[in-house]
Amino acid sequence: MYKNLVNKYFFILFSILPISIIIGPMISLGNVLLISLSFLIYVIFINEWSWIRDKKIQLLFILYLYLIFNTFISTEFSNSVNRNFGFIRFIIFFAAFNYFFINYKNFYKIFIIWTIVIVVVVIDVYFESFVGHNILGYGEGDRIFSFFNKPIAAGYLISFYLLITSFLFELSKNKNYLIKYLIFIISAIFLLSIILTGERSNTIKAILAFIFFYTFIKQFSFKQKGILLIGIFLVISTLFVNSSFLKMRYIGQLFIYFQDKEELLDYYENSVYLKLTRSGIEVLKKYPYFGVGNKNYGFETCWDKETYNPNYHCNSHPHQIYFEFLAEHGILGTIICLFIFFKLFFDLLRKIPIRENLIQFASLIYILTVFLPILPSGAFFSDNLLTLFFINFSLLFCYNKNTNIFYKKIK
Repeated sequence: MYKNLVNKYFFILFSILPISIIIGPMISLGNVLLISLSFLIYVIFINEWSWIRDKKIQLLFILYLYLIFNTFISTEFSNSVNRNFGFIRFIIFFAAFNYFFINYKNFYKIFIIWTIVIVVVVIDVYFESFVGHNILGYGEGDRIFSFFNKPIAAGYLISFYLLITSFLFELSKNKNYLIKYLIFIISAIFLLSIILTGERSNTIKAILAFIFFYTFIKQFSFKQKGILLIGIFLVISTLFVNSSFLKMRYIGQLFIYFQDKEELLDYYENSVYLKLTRSGIEVLKKYPYFGVGNKNYGFETCWDKETYNPNYHCNSHPHQIYFEFLAEHGILGTIICLFIFFKLFFDLLRKIPIRENLIQFASLIYILTVFLPILPSGAFFSDNLLTLFFINFSLLFCYNKNTNIFYKKIK
C-alpha cells in the first residue's frame, strides 16, 4: 500500500519538473529539493544504500568534495557556500531519477505530461512571434520571452525538444513511415520555435543537435535523411527571407559592422563577449590554480574594488562555460570537474550502443551542446541550467537497464 502512495507522490513531483522551471527558479529549486529530500527519507525508511557503492555516484561525490574544497579557498565564502554545498541535492536527484524511472510505466506517463507542457510553450512562442505578447498578455520586447521573465525560452526548449522527439519515436515503434515523417515535422516545428526566439547561441546549438540527431538515428534511410535535412534547411531559409526580425537578429547585426575593415575591428573590440573572454582570462591569470571560487566571478569583476583590473568586464559570469570554469575553478579545478563528467560519458559510450536507445541519445546530444566550446552559454552551476542539465544527465543513465544504478539491486 505505502509503495503505491510513494509511487504516486514521486510521479507528481517528476511530472511537474518542466512546469516548475517555467514558474521560476525558486519553485524549481524547491521541487528538486523536495524530490531529493523525499528520496533520502525513503531510502532511510527501506534501508536501501547499495546505490552509494555505484561508481557513478562515487564520482559525483568526488566532484561534491571538490566543490566543498572550492568553497573554503574562494575569494568570497558567502557567495560560494550555498551553490557548492547545495550541489549534493543533484546527486540525490540523480539517484531518485534512476530509482523511479526503472519502471517504464512511470516513464511513459511522465513523458506524456512533459510533452503537453513543451507543446504549450512552443505554441506560445509562435503566438508571441505573431502577436507581440504571450498567451497571458505579457511581453513587449524585441525578444520572445514566452512564459519566462527573461529571454531563456530557447535554452528551456533545447533541453526538452529532442527528448520529446525521441519519446514519440519510442511510441511509434513498428509503425509505418507516415508516422515517422509526422514526428520529424513535429520536431522541425519545435526547432523553428527555438529559432523564432532570437537567441542566437541556443539556436546554433539546437540546429547542430537537430542535424546530429537525424544523421545518426536509424529511423530513416540515408537518402531519406538527406531529403529531410535539405527540406528543413529550405524552410529555415524561407523563414529568414520573410522575417525582418530574424534577418536583423541573426544576420543584419553582423553585416552592419562588416562594411569596412575599421568597422569590423571596432565591432570586435567592443563586443561584450570579447570583453567577457578577456575578463575571464584576467581572472584566470590572477587565480590560476583553483580560480576565484564558484559564483565569485561577479564579485571579483564588479564589487571588489581593491582587486579591480581595468581589463575586467563586470558581469555575473563570463557567458562561456570553459571560461566560467577556468575563472571560478582555475586550471586544476577545471580539470577535476571536466574529467569527472567526461569519464562518466565515455564509460557509458563504451558500455552500450547508445543509438539503440533514442532517449539516451537525445540526452547525450543535449549534454554535448552544453559543453560546446566558443559559443556563449549560461552559468553552468546556476540553479536553472544545472536543473536542466541533470534532468538530461539522469535520463542518460536511468532509461536503460544496463546503465541504471538500481537495476541489478532491484531485479
